[in-house]
Amino acid sequence: MPVLVSGPGRVVLPSWLAHPLRWQRGPVPWPAVLRGLLSAGPVMAAGLALGSVEFAVLAGFGTLFAGFNDLPGTRRTGVVHIGLPVLVGAVGLLVGTATADAVSSGWWVLPLLFAVGLGSGAVSTVGPVWSRTGMQTLCLMVIGTGVPLPGTPWLKALYFLAGAVWLLLLRLVLRPPRPVGGALAGEQAALARVFDALAGALDVVGGPGAEAARRRLTAALDRGDEALRLRRLFRRLAHRPARPDELLLAERFAAATALCEASAALLWEARPLPPQVSQGPRRLAAALRGGEPPGPLPAPEASTPARSAFDRALLHAAVVFARTVPGATSAEEVAPLPAPGTVPTVRRRVLGPAGREYGLRVAVCVTASAAVALALRADHWYWLPLTAVFLVKPDIGPLFSRVVNRFVGTALGVVVFAGLAAVLSGGVWWTVVCASVAGALLPVSFRHFGLQTSVVTLMVLAFVWVGGDTQAAVDRLLDTMTACAIVLVVGHLPGFTDPTARVAHLMAESLRRTREYLAHVLTAPAGGRPGDRMVLRRAAYSTLAEARSAAETVAAELPWGRGHRTDWFPVAAASERIMDAATACAVRIEQGAEHPSREEGGDVVRALDALADSLDGRTPATGWPELTGTPSCASLADVVTELRHIRVAVGGLTLRSRPARTT
Repeated sequence: MPVLVSGPGRVVLPSWLAHPLRWQRGPVPWPAVLRGLLSAGPVMAAGLALGSVEFAVLAGFGTLFAGFNDLPGTRRTGVVHIGLPVLVGAVGLLVGTATADAVSSGWWVLPLLFAVGLGSGAVSTVGPVWSRTGMQTLCLMVIGTGVPLPGTPWLKALYFLAGAVWLLLLRLVLRPPRPVGGALAGEQAALARVFDALAGALDVVGGPGAEAARRRLTAALDRGDEALRLRRLFRRLAHRPARPDELLLAERFAAATALCEASAALLWEARPLPPQVSQGPRRLAAALRGGEPPGPLPAPEASTPARSAFDRALLHAAVVFARTVPGATSAEEVAPLPAPGTVPTVRRRVLGPAGREYGLRVAVCVTASAAVALALRADHWYWLPLTAVFLVKPDIGPLFSRVVNRFVGTALGVVVFAGLAAVLSGGVWWTVVCASVAGALLPVSFRHFGLQTSVVTLMVLAFVWVGGDTQAAVDRLLDTMTACAIVLVVGHLPGFTDPTARVAHLMAESLRRTREYLAHVLTAPAGGRPGDRMVLRRAAYSTLAEARSAAETVAAELPWGRGHRTDWFPVAAASERIMDAATACAVRIEQGAEHPSREEGGDVVRALDALADSLDGRTPATGWPELTGTPSCASLADVVTELRHIRVAVGGLTLRSRPARTT
């Protein structure tokens, strides 16, 4: 692809070439930096002081893998994000070490790697936590089979867990002074960020940044929802009833979701709002942070159904914030969104085309890398498949970007480590300092995959140096180059991998969630629970955000070996507009607008189902039911209009030639 030139003197690189240079922005996570400084280095020092090299190495790996998941959030989200991957990963380490002890030839590990790779890749499509769990389980199984260390398999798994638990304890103990909110401070901060994002979205209604602001609002809602859901889960595990402050916070979250639904209708109307409209959510956010009443809110204005619904939701939020005891609303009605990993969702994603495609790609890449490594260097073969595991992970970025950053990052880490080893060649204690510094840099390195690779390379080389492999640096660079070549070739084999399968499945899933939301709006009885509609709406927007993120990754893939590039952005934009129109329809009906007939609503719901099935490859793209005429209900007419637009966008995709394996 040629370099594009836009404007005088301005050069615009193609997306596949520009992506490796992108950096994420944000404040430095100083608490995580401190935890990283106190994690790998101290546990390595403890192991060396006790004369247990295997503890120093495996506990160091435990802090590294736990550090991958030490992400911003409440303490309870930290427990889940760190605890689940390391627990399942410890099982992978146990299986790997037991296999290494039971068989005499390393070639016997290849069928096991293929099976575990197939499963870990498939479950990675369920969600971010399961994606990290699947990847780390496979990595730790490779480490267990490939890194020779003394000790029984159970003892090695316990050493690994000890390092991970140490960082988790640091996460629970080392935190800044608790702000207003007491035990609910983390959840209140997450809810305050929802109101901040809502105010930002209201500021740009009718402007070019409205869609991006709505997506930021969806992300903030998802994080707030996760914080409240995990608090409820931990409370139920403790078999204790909800405290009044927890019920109050849940009611405030329900008020926030009602405001967000009304704001989605305002975004759909695309009429710029007066500046004072966004002051209401900002005052609610300040009230959460300061523990004070929100004060006077903007005066209501019933100029449109969406504005009337927003003002009513804002008034309800003010009433909720004025309470000091929970209202009469049932706690179940204000409960957060159910966990996304429900059995039907997991089954569709794991067994669907995206799960099968990604699982097969992981299994083939890792097994092929291990086979090459065993043929070249049977005593230290683990680095090749470890590199392949990280390279094949799609949510890190496009394949070409991952390969470039992985190789450059590894080269930088190898050069730095080799220089340190040449200058500080006496003993192994300098590796403790190296691991401590790298651990502190790990939370900052998440901004760029190349930087993260350099930091991880330093830590891993420090671990294996302590374990006795003092010639690892140069060999690991050659192994990385070989793994990059294998994954790059496998990732572009025609007819074998389909990078659009994950996007198509997520787009189909988002349309099904939109259909569920719209069907509820059109068929729910007047006395139904309002929380049900909110749950369905948030689920649809969350899946839409995930689908757009996957579409952005595919758009930045290297177009080598393919004669065309599928453009998913029109489909993503049209899907979002359909959901916005459905939300506006719900708001208008709630405000007393005409309710569509059962026949008209059924036609739209069936059309959404047919579109979703065509994206999944279950039905031909030409087998959609026709939507003729304009619905008599004005609230549904906008949905039908957007539905026709997305049919044009989906019809432009290359879905007709999709192989039968995706059915």
